[in-house]
Amino acid sequence: MKEEKNLQRGLKERHIQMIALGCAIGTGLFYGSASTIKMVGPAVMLSYLIGGIFIYFVVRALGEMAVYNPVSGSFSTYAYDYWGEFPGFLSGWNYWFNYVAVSMVEVSVVGIYMQHWFPGLPMWVSGLILFILVNIINLVNVKSFGEIEFWGAIIKVAAILLMIIFGLAIIFFGVGNNQPLGLHNLYANGGFFPQGFDGMMLSFVVVIFAFGGTELIGITAGEAENPQKTIPKAIDLIIGRILIFYVGAMFVLVTLYPWDKVGMNGSPFVEIFSAIGFSEAASILNVIVLTAVFSAYNSCLYSNARMLHGLALQNNAPAFLKKVSKDGVPRAAVLFSSLFVGIVVIITYLAPKEVFNYVMSIATIAALINWIMILYTQIKFRQKIGINADKLTYKMPFFPVLNYIGIVFFLSIAITMVIMPDYRLAVYLCPIWIFIIYIGYRLKKSK
Repeated sequence: MKEEKNLQRGLKERHIQMIALGCAIGTGLFYGSASTIKMVGPAVMLSYLIGGIFIYFVVRALGEMAVYNPVSGSFSTYAYDYWGEFPGFLSGWNYWFNYVAVSMVEVSVVGIYMQHWFPGLPMWVSGLILFILVNIINLVNVKSFGEIEFWGAIIKVAAILLMIIFGLAIIFFGVGNNQPLGLHNLYANGGFFPQGFDGMMLSFVVVIFAFGGTELIGITAGEAENPQKTIPKAIDLIIGRILIFYVGAMFVLVTLYPWDKVGMNGSPFVEIFSAIGFSEAASILNVIVLTAVFSAYNSCLYSNARMLHGLALQNNAPAFLKKVSKDGVPRAAVLFSSLFVGIVVIITYLAPKEVFNYVMSIATIAALINWIMILYTQIKFRQKIGINADKLTYKMPFFPVLNYIGIVFFLSIAITMVIMPDYRLAVYLCPIWIFIIYIGYRLKKSK
């Protein structure tokens, strides 16, 4: 390897579009949606819509900075430049930690999907295979990663669209059934809002996890061929994608099958189609959710390595993480992140049933820290550039009102996590994690 401060700009517009989708459509939607349906019932559609709108605020704030200053490391660099040294240090290492946890979630859940076909296969074996495969891909050049992620995301997108179309055909035209199913399941079994406002607040915790990775658009700025064009275009399509892939998919699921009968033994997409008599479609969907896990972990490892590379360029991480290969790949950063993600294979071997919820709760609280910091960093960014804000080509709408509304929303989710037994520990550990980062920062400053 050689030390080189510039990553290659090998990602084209189509890569950026699909990478943004790749990390956001994964376990949170295909597996986590089961728990959100049980928490809130048919109103799960509103949960995903509201959560998606707030994530859009975050990505718009990040997009404004990414278009103005497209760099590797993205919002860690922005926090460092526009807010201060410690915020930059904190946001960078927290983002890295967040996606180590998200990657662990993906590796831990793949075994659940494989048990649809191979009930006796140990979960840790499936996780180990995924771990090795994704690491090999991320060690090749950027264009290879972009192509693989592009086609992986294409498969997910096409599958979800076909599932929605097929589901709508069953609901309204009775395809494969004697008669149309109709909308009965939307208002039966307690009505559209059976768990009330409390259920919706609880559901936001899992919903927000599902949207994690959408901000990857900003991370790709350092390797996009034309970030001033590609980043805004990718961001502006997010709302439409949320409506189709999240709200549309949830509408089909809760209309096809009573919400209170959804189980937690696999993807609800697979379970529901199996339960209504379409076992072939269920098997195809299981292939798709496996592709989704692969794609999400692939995107997460990509972003993790780029964040570490950006931290090293700021001298906030060991110097060896600055190194990139002749192909422009930060291989040292890829391997460093993978060392920590690999721990989940051991955890899955020791505690396969408990690992998912605990790792997901840690990933969620880390994501909330990231998003709050992005919204506030963009406020500091505007203050820093002063009158030059009038020259911005891609502005955050309704600034700074949406920033503060978003911050309050994400803080309310963190408070909600305290009353949820499976998520409480992550909130309690949060101050300890920030203190550990602060110690690292002080040690770095003392050198």
